Amino acid sequence: MSDIARRIDAANDEALRRMLSGEPVLVDVIPAAEAIPTLKDRMILHAGPPVEWADMCGPMRGAVAGIAVFEGWAPDLESAARLAGEGAFDFRPNHHFDAVGPMTGMTTIGQPVMVVENRAFGNRAYCTINEGLGKVMRFGGNDAEVLDRLRWLRDDFGPAMGRALRAGDGIPLKSLVARGLTMGDEMHQRNVGCTGLMLRALSPAMAETARDLTALSKALAFIGGNDQFFLNIAMVMGKAIMDPVRGIEASTIVTAMSRNGTEFGIRVSGTGDAWFTAPVEMPEGLYFPGFTEADANPDMGDSTIVETIGLGGFAMGAAPAVAGFVGAGNASEAANFTRAMAEITLGQNPEWTIPALDYQGVPSGIDIRRVVETGLAPTINTGIAHREPGIGQVGAGVVRAPLACFQEALKAFAKTQGVA
Repeated sequence: MSDIARRIDAANDEALRRMLSGEPVLVDVIPAAEAIPTLKDRMILHAGPPVEWADMCGPMRGAVAGIAVFEGWAPDLESAARLAGEGAFDFRPNHHFDAVGPMTGMTTIGQPVMVVENRAFGNRAYCTINEGLGKVMRFGGNDAEVLDRLRWLRDDFGPAMGRALRAGDGIPLKSLVARGLTMGDEMHQRNVGCTGLMLRALSPAMAETARDLTALSKALAFIGGNDQFFLNIAMVMGKAIMDPVRGIEASTIVTAMSRNGTEFGIRVSGTGDAWFTAPVEMPEGLYFPGFTEADANPDMGDSTIVETIGLGGFAMGAAPAVAGFVGAGNASEAANFTRAMAEITLGQNPEWTIPALDYQGVPSGIDIRRVVETGLAPTINTGIAHREPGIGQVGAGVVRAPLACFQEALKAFAKTQGVA
């Protein structure tokens, strides 16, 4: 057993080294079909572990119908839903294609995706552009307004942002996130500071490469008016950081957490790309006027990659303003979430520190052994979607990952070490 313990410790040291030494840089925005050659026509990438149409929740079905109309695979939402039920679309998880997506997580060939390159390891990851607030596809919205916005992102905004990024050497993200933590962001529910920093970084190059001043004005106003613009960038940054941590023999570090509205799934470095799943939990939080818990859908989205790298609920101590918004109680309680998450992680990130906690680094490297031993499940900050398709976001809150995922992962890991 002592040999196994030494092997695990060495593997986890390497996993944490790779995690903390990543150098994520936002380098481009290009069509998904160009970024991901294996993404084919009528293939729909979604958030979470694998799920088929029959098991999809309401907002996921709404987003599928909407994206099918957007891509021209169906003339209307009703036809799109019928085609989905008939097996016309190939559903795959984003994570299987080096990608992530918020909430429903729709990724298809016609959408633009942001590209983050991890220059320490040479890998790339992809994510669609954040649509903004209100009724949006990531929360199951699918009406004409939602589809028109997606077309504008495809035809105008995405190409403009791509030109701006290609005009330089990309935008390094680790230092930007470090500044955001000092400005009250935790990079899941609060991205105000990092969105402002990203706008400042992008604006000169967008102005220099602009082809039309009216279009430039609209693009800059879109970023400036969307406090969650940076969320998708934080997600793809997380994916680029964690992918090199996959497949380290004997490592117990979690490399991905994700949910599809039906199941919550995790992946662990030492067990490769296997998913360990359990029924997803319901978030607890605050609801917009006119909505209650009865309207809420269970948790969903790939955005938990943010917690996997030590941000979001793990960095709540940096964002006391979020504590009240997500129903966590008093702002002074925010630090307690970060302290609790330190109990289930293997280290701290010295580059991402929290001023209110005497510049303690964010808890990093979720260890399945510690989760099972302590019974402390990862805390996740999240948005709340309406359970019916087409309505959108109805609130925001906090949710816990189901412990059963980690218990099953630990059993499977033990078998890889010959002790089960």
